[in-house]
Amino acid sequence: MSDDNIIHFNPWRDFNDAAPLDDPFAVEPDAGQIARFVDVVFGYCEGLIPVRGFVDKGQGKEGRPHNIWIDADATAPEKLATFAGWAAREGAAVYVIPGTVAETGQARAADVLQMQSLVVDLDSGDIPAKLDHLVHHLGRPTLIVESGGRTPEGATKLHIWWKLTEPAEGADLARLCQLRGEIALKVGGDTHFRSAHQPIRVPGTVYHKGGLTRLVQIREATELEVDLAEMAERVADMPPMPGVGMATAESREKPAIGDVLVTLVLEGGTDEWSRFEGASAAIGYFLRLVHEGRISMDEGWTAICGYNAAMLRPAWPLDRLKRETNRLWELHIKRHGPPLIRLDSAAPAQTDLPTFTLGALLDDTSPMPDDIIGPRVLTPGGLLVLGGAPKVGKSDLLIALLVHMAAGVPFLGFTPPRPLRIFYLQAEIQYHYLRERMQQIGLPPELIAAARDNLIVTPKLRMLLDAEGSARVAEAIRAAFPDAPLDILCIDPIRNLFDGGPDGGGENDNAAMMFFLKDRVEVLRDHVNPDCGVILVHHTKKLSKHQVKEDQFLALSGASALRGFYTTGLILHRPEEDSTQRRLEIELRNGPALPAKLVDKVNGKWAELNPMNERLVRPEVGAKHDAERDRKRDVILSILIEEAAEGRLYTINQFAEAFENKGGLGGKDTIRDRIAVQATKGAIKFIRDVAPYGLGPSRSRFGYLCVEGMVMPTDGEDVDPATGEVTAASIAVLPTHYKSPQTGALLEVENPQVWVYPEGERP
Repeated sequence: MSDDNIIHFNPWRDFNDAAPLDDPFAVEPDAGQIARFVDVVFGYCEGLIPVRGFVDKGQGKEGRPHNIWIDADATAPEKLATFAGWAAREGAAVYVIPGTVAETGQARAADVLQMQSLVVDLDSGDIPAKLDHLVHHLGRPTLIVESGGRTPEGATKLHIWWKLTEPAEGADLARLCQLRGEIALKVGGDTHFRSAHQPIRVPGTVYHKGGLTRLVQIREATELEVDLAEMAERVADMPPMPGVGMATAESREKPAIGDVLVTLVLEGGTDEWSRFEGASAAIGYFLRLVHEGRISMDEGWTAICGYNAAMLRPAWPLDRLKRETNRLWELHIKRHGPPLIRLDSAAPAQTDLPTFTLGALLDDTSPMPDDIIGPRVLTPGGLLVLGGAPKVGKSDLLIALLVHMAAGVPFLGFTPPRPLRIFYLQAEIQYHYLRERMQQIGLPPELIAAARDNLIVTPKLRMLLDAEGSARVAEAIRAAFPDAPLDILCIDPIRNLFDGGPDGGGENDNAAMMFFLKDRVEVLRDHVNPDCGVILVHHTKKLSKHQVKEDQFLALSGASALRGFYTTGLILHRPEEDSTQRRLEIELRNGPALPAKLVDKVNGKWAELNPMNERLVRPEVGAKHDAERDRKRDVILSILIEEAAEGRLYTINQFAEAFENKGGLGGKDTIRDRIAVQATKGAIKFIRDVAPYGLGPSRSRFGYLCVEGMVMPTDGEDVDPATGEVTAASIAVLPTHYKSPQTGALLEVENPQVWVYPEGERP
């Protein structure tokens, strides 16, 4: 282009100083549409915009092109609108090259430095069908512009624009022009737009061809922006439009990732694949590893930066690399779902070591943080270990504890400040047996209703709490409690989920246990809520009774590192194997010592028993004596029932003398003592009037012994009306008197038909 064809346009220059004539049919430029177009096509660009004014054909006018270059800045819309006003009066069309150049006079394809939009010119055929095809495969455009022309069939010619998220330059600019040509080929558009310097009409200016004046106008405008790489994938996936489109150049097979990662790529597209293709392939490869949980996000970013520095010449700036990484990450999640991000195995190191003077600690009188479970049983960021032998009932106790905490209700003296959000990661009970246990839990309906949505439970899991397992658990917790932080994470038991680290150590290895606690449990807690409490359920090993008395917490299985790490320890055990009562031993790091609790299930519910009732001296021998007394009671009652069925009743002395040393009852004095005790407890009552049973009066002050369910035979016969079977007739033996449990006096029975026991004494 020679300098003779260049006019340096001054907006104040008067191209025609004649007084204009009013034309009621004149079409005027639209400054608003011009400004909208400039924002879409040049809003992010820097440099100069080449503007051209051509006299439209078919008007009978002659004229040379008028070219100007305006800065791509805030003044561009006003300057372009001024030029459009002059062009409208001169019958000239206004075109721009949709890119910027560095200097005035430059307008060749090689001079274009930046472009920020993708365009296709639909000027023939079934334009509405072509537009539908583009929208379906490439997405809604930013602008749809009616260019002013009409096809022979009368369809309006269109320019379709997609605004990019950032200007394309260098290799990306070449890729952009290639995409413009591919789109045109696939839908039967104008293929001249493969060249970067192809000019295009500006919406808001006037179309004059053939003597007809129309406004080049925007039909539809959106705020949508697209990424160049994403649009390239869409174009590659878009099939040619049947009947009009044609396939683009032969597709090249994507290079293997192994080749990409070890091959240098130079600027300018001189290699087998461009820097953009190489970086996109490498970034995508490492992001897939992150998405699958095989490496952490930090490890993935380090690998991406390493590829950029080692293989791209020159390397991409870090801000561009970060933008491309974020774009591909969002696209990968959109296509493949939520990621399984591996949790980083090391917590970030603190830059400053916190230190406090004694005075500062003494002067700090701010309120203490609320306990998660009081009193100081589980504190914010604390770790509670619940241990117990198999089948001792620790999982049953734990479930009851968690349900109460989720409902915000105290349990065995343990108190939550409010209903707590709890994630129960259990790996022992399969789903159907888990739901059966939950449905059989003996708790009030209103308490279960309050805990219903706050306690999340997993069925038996076949996984380790390793890097991948931790990521899965963290994702499950976030999904379970998306709107509020977790309060308690419970892991039951440690053994089934234990990950000893790269050396594969077991629970008895101190290093492996510390790895599990610090690099698995603590890291998982930090990712879901650093202030949440953690409960670990663990098995205990067998200890001698002497060891148990000395220190119950030595029974925790595994390395001693566990005991040094937790803030609270709970041990559930049976002091006596034959008893249902358990002791819950408590060890606190963050609070004053708590006494052990004596607990048991009463009517299907866990309850704390009065420790005053617990035998302290020789409890094993005492329990045996208790069992022996119960046995003698059962023997005495059964003998009385059997003897009555044979027609024999006994006074106290008669019975003691008749059954001395029989049935293991001992001497007559021992038998009399047992009968006296059972009479006070209401298991034995007395008969003073035995005439109904055919016996004479007794010389005993109390009379004959009577127990519940006694019957005696009579002389008559009973006939079964249904079967006709004949049996000996019998009569119920009913008491007339009983021994007062308060005074020992002999009192009359009010209703012999109802056997009454003193409160709590029913055998």
